[in-house]
Amino acid sequence: MAASLTLRLGRAGLWKVMVSAAPHLRQGGCRFLRSGGTLQGIPPLKVFMPALSPTMEEGNVVKWLKKEGEVVNAGDALCEIETDKAVVTMESSDDGVLAKIVVEEGSKNVHLGTLIALLVDEGEDWKQVEIPADSGGPPPHAASVAPPTQPEVSLPGKGDYRHGKLGVRLSPAARQILDTHGIDWSSVVPTGPRGIITKEDALKLLAQKGQSKAEGRAPPPPLVSAPPQAPHPAETAKAPPTTPTTAAHPRPLVPPLSVPGQPPAPGSFSEIPASNIRRVIAKRLTESKSTVPHAYATTDCDLGAVLKLRKELAKDDVKVSLNDFIIKVTAVTLKQMPEVNAAWDGEAPRQLHSVDISVAVATERGIITPIIRDAAAKGVQDIAASAKALAKKARDGKLLPEEYQGGSFSISNLGMFGISEFVAVINPPQACILAVGTSRSELRLGEDEEGNPKLQPHQLMRVTLSSDGRVVDNELASKFLKNFKDNLENPAICALH
Repeated sequence: MAASLTLRLGRAGLWKVMVSAAPHLRQGGCRFLRSGGTLQGIPPLKVFMPALSPTMEEGNVVKWLKKEGEVVNAGDALCEIETDKAVVTMESSDDGVLAKIVVEEGSKNVHLGTLIALLVDEGEDWKQVEIPADSGGPPPHAASVAPPTQPEVSLPGKGDYRHGKLGVRLSPAARQILDTHGIDWSSVVPTGPRGIITKEDALKLLAQKGQSKAEGRAPPPPLVSAPPQAPHPAETAKAPPTTPTTAAHPRPLVPPLSVPGQPPAPGSFSEIPASNIRRVIAKRLTESKSTVPHAYATTDCDLGAVLKLRKELAKDDVKVSLNDFIIKVTAVTLKQMPEVNAAWDGEAPRQLHSVDISVAVATERGIITPIIRDAAAKGVQDIAASAKALAKKARDGKLLPEEYQGGSFSISNLGMFGISEFVAVINPPQACILAVGTSRSELRLGEDEEGNPKLQPHQLMRVTLSSDGRVVDNELASKFLKNFKDNLENPAICALH
């Protein structure tokens, strides 16, 4: 006798399951059935690794902010994900109960679209959630199923060292000898570094092959070094000095590992894990240098007027840095020359209407460039407050995507590290980046109040503009640097913008 039982299974809607009343219905409830008659859990709502930045390809699960069994509402912070730019809090887009954390915190290099968690509706037994077979975790009841027996494979010892054809590397000379004479080199024991078959190995095998043909015997087995024999005393005096022979067993293909507390072994090294940010930086910088035609222009700027104005502002308890003035002057110059405030869209330049300055900030995970939006319309004091807040969020890994995505022009300042000058790599699709060095004191010939020549000290700062030649040619870059220099040496002009 069969009955039609209608069940509400969370978000899966209404399912009609034909069950046999006698064997499958129990007092106080029922069991969910698969088509084959086995137990089935509650269908879940799957949570996948999202794309939290335009360039994100994989992420690291830093921390889960909810535990299994906790109620999750839409908009609640679910976990922290380290993207290629920053650590971003991932919010839940649905209501329910966190039934299963598939990817544990601390997991690295989780690709986009990977299942990371399962939710069920409130009121459902979250412990009975159905775990998909492709979730990456162990299948249900995996512990009770004995793994299939595998045939034991004996590993060769040091004396039985052999190479397969796929694992052997030949030197050019050895390959030429073996290919010319049509000799199978699979039986050669390499003696070169890192398992390379050398010219000497090939010549030895060639000599053995020739001797075997002459004697009418089959080819001998692979070369094995014989134990050294003590020479006869009479022959020792007559024998000429010989060079030491290379051992038959080559050096290991993998360098030895270093042991803590002991001197490092020759060839050992330490593996340094790379964060997502550093991997993306390496990838994007390589693409930039190989695809963007960089051009460079350098000039010196006199900081006398800016430093004087900064001291006057400090008397009124207005604290701004030299870098804040540089950001403001750059934004004003871009407003004066909108053709430089542009980007390359893949086929043609694109002039941007908003002056958004990306400022490079060094963090433990790598360089990130938070953006000061509409910098030309802000005062120096507002720029100082924005730059300080964004830099703190960048170092704490709390930047929001909209705070580091975009930008029309970048500034990288290494002056605080004592770097006199350097060139920076353009951050595509932007067309320019300004590299700022430290200030230095220099004597220059000037005039005193009476017009007489006189050596006067000047505080100079060297800046280098890296520009994309497809968007900003050399003439335009030179004009931009000239206007930047004039604006920085006359900061009162910037106050009018």
